[in-house]
Amino acid sequence: MVSRLIVAMTCLLMFCTGISAAERSLFDGKTFSGWEGETVKTWRIEDGVIVGGSLETNVPRNEFLASKTRFKNFDLRLKYKLQGTEGFVNGGVQFRSERVPNHHEMSGYQADIGQGYDGALYDESRRNKFLIQPEKEIVQKALKPNDWNDYRIRAEGNRVRIWLNGVEMVDFTEKEPGIAQDGLIALQVHGGGKALISFKDIVIEELP
Repeated sequence: MVSRLIVAMTCLLMFCTGISAAERSLFDGKTFSGWEGETVKTWRIEDGVIVGGSLETNVPRNEFLASKTRFKNFDLRLKYKLQGTEGFVNGGVQFRSERVPNHHEMSGYQADIGQGYDGALYDESRRNKFLIQPEKEIVQKALKPNDWNDYRIRAEGNRVRIWLNGVEMVDFTEKEPGIAQDGLIALQVHGGGKALISFKDIVIEELP
């Protein structure tokens, strides 16, 4: 009877959250448990949502809220909303990344957000360039400006794919030797503008 009750409760929880048995949430909606970053001035939690930046004052520099857990092969899904009034309004999702020692930056892959770069794959503080970008027309059709957007990042071996609102943006195969295939996941708000970025429903499925 007890085992049946546990199974029933588990099924109910999965149904209510929309999370499959193979997935797990990286954000509990209440605390920064499992995350680390500048949570005094930059990052905060409002109504179950992770929020970074400001629409009143310039974000002085890039800031990252990073996972404490490392991930290698995975399928990551989340929702983001980017708003801005002036300057460089941008953010991103780092993955297979590292904190730069004694610095505020992170180094590694980034699924970009904003300034027309949504869905693009950038190499932050490493090669410092876009590795692949989707066609602008594809981004414009898929993107919901100033609204919630679904982001999906799937990393398997040397292959990386990114979807925006269900539309595939890029399919990239890493060919340069020595590029790390594991690391941290992090949320970024870019410096240099009055920008507010929000994240929620952060779910990951680890792959073999």
